Amino acid sequence: MISNYISRKNRTRKYELFLKVFKPTAENSILDVGFNNEEHSPVDNFLERNYPHPQNITALGVDADNLFKQRYPMVKTVIYEGNQYPFRDKRFDIGWSNAVIEHVGNENSQLLFLLEISRTCQRIYLTTPNRYFPIELHTRIPFLHWLPKNLFDYIIGFTPKKWAKGDYMHLLSIKQIKNLLKDAGITDYTIHRNKLFGFTMDFSIIINQ
Repeated sequence: MISNYISRKNRTRKYELFLKVFKPTAENSILDVGFNNEEHSPVDNFLERNYPHPQNITALGVDADNLFKQRYPMVKTVIYEGNQYPFRDKRFDIGWSNAVIEHVGNENSQLLFLLEISRTCQRIYLTTPNRYFPIELHTRIPFLHWLPKNLFDYIIGFTPKKWAKGDYMHLLSIKQIKNLLKDAGITDYTIHRNKLFGFTMDFSIIINQ
C-alpha cells in the first residue's frame, strides 16, 4: 500500500536524522518511551528493528511486553503506570520517542511526559504528527481533525474509526509544541519539519540539555 511506503520512507528519514545528529555509539544508553507490544505495521518499533546495539536500549511502556520481548530479546523492557518514570535523573544518554506524546493524554499529561523524559535523559529525540497536515495519519481521514477536539470526537464517534476519539490522541501544532517546551523549562531545542508534497507531515524535535 502507498501509505505503508510513505510511512516507511518517513520513518527511515527520521531515523537517519537521529543517527546524523546524535551519533550514538556502542556505549550510549537509550531510553525508548512508548514501545508497541503488538506490531501492526512493518514500521512499528522502528528503533529496535534497526539500531545496531539493541542491548543498550531500555524500552518503557504501559502495556504488556511479552510479544515485544520475543521479537527483541536483547532489549530491556520496563512497564510503568504512565506517570513518573522509574529511573534516576539523567540515567540515559539519549531519549527516543516516536509519535507517542500525542497519545499520552491531555495537555497536562503531555507536559508531564516532557518533564519526565527531560529529567531522565541527557539528550532527547521526539517526533509527533503535525495537527495541520491535511490527512490525519492514524485514521487516514482528511481535514476532520482540524475541527475542535470535542466536535471531532462527536463526529468520528459515528464512524468505524470511533476508537480515535477521547484520549486516544491529542494532536499538536508547532505553536502548541513550543508552548509545552516552554512550560517544561526546555529552551535548547531544534524542530525539524518533515514534509510530504510541500506539507509538514510531522515534526522531529531535538532537545539538548
